Amino acid sequence: MDRQELAGFLRGRREHITPADVGLPAGPRRRTPGLRREEVAQLAFISTEYYTRLEQARGPRPSREVLAGLARALRLSDAERDHLHHLAGAPPGPPAGPSREVPHSILDLLRQLPHTAAIVLSATYEVIAWNDLAAALLEDFSALPRRERNLVRRAYLAPPSRKRPLYDPFDAEAFARAAVRRLRAAAARYPDDRELATLVGDLLAGSAQFARLWAAHDVRPEPTLLKTVDHPLIGPITLTCTFLDITGRDQQIVLFTVEPGSPAQEALRLLSVIGTQRMDVSG
Repeated sequence: MDRQELAGFLRGRREHITPADVGLPAGPRRRTPGLRREEVAQLAFISTEYYTRLEQARGPRPSREVLAGLARALRLSDAERDHLHHLAGAPPGPPAGPSREVPHSILDLLRQLPHTAAIVLSATYEVIAWNDLAAALLEDFSALPRRERNLVRRAYLAPPSRKRPLYDPFDAEAFARAAVRRLRAAAARYPDDRELATLVGDLLAGSAQFARLWAAHDVRPEPTLLKTVDHPLIGPITLTCTFLDITGRDQQIVLFTVEPGSPAQEALRLLSVIGTQRMDVSG
């Protein structure tokens, strides 16, 4: 552990983060640039005294949990996060399981796309981030328990009572094939992840179709470029899907775009106004 370099790195990153960057009010009488030490400590879920000792090169070796909190609080990039681990004497190892932590820059990007529906998928097809238009187009994911945000589980194991197991009933077979391929590749990358193993076990036990496709050992990508979402209020909306890999996270951004001037564009504009409110239920 290089206490002096770690202290300098933490101090330098703290001074480059503004309160607005992390959703805090600026407030009056700020003597130093960036965040205060107590603000970083609060965001990292550690004591101010402990964080102060780290910046003064007097602290003990931080645990991986503390390092993760500091990386989150200081909005570190992947390269900066690795550097932090090396300075603390805890080199980053291979991830034990698929990451569910979405980079702040990606969350900012989603918020800055008011006319494009966008979601972020983990390596296991769990929806882990979305913007307002995606919630209006697909579903209000914030109202779902985490288990139901997994699109593979929804595709194969949704109970008959669920009205919308998938958002594109016209492309269910293609999605099912693509999802199995991505999930099998993820299982090879994370062989020790219990949650992923449980998901695969549930799917094998609960779906003969999944078991048949899983046995084929196919991992070739098969992206779906067009998708027709059957919205319960507006009806079918045909969109173009663009998949963007998030470097170093094993995650994908899915952008749902439409042709300018098309009826689908008008439908998205209407959805941006409606949001997630239920217009089919009387008040």
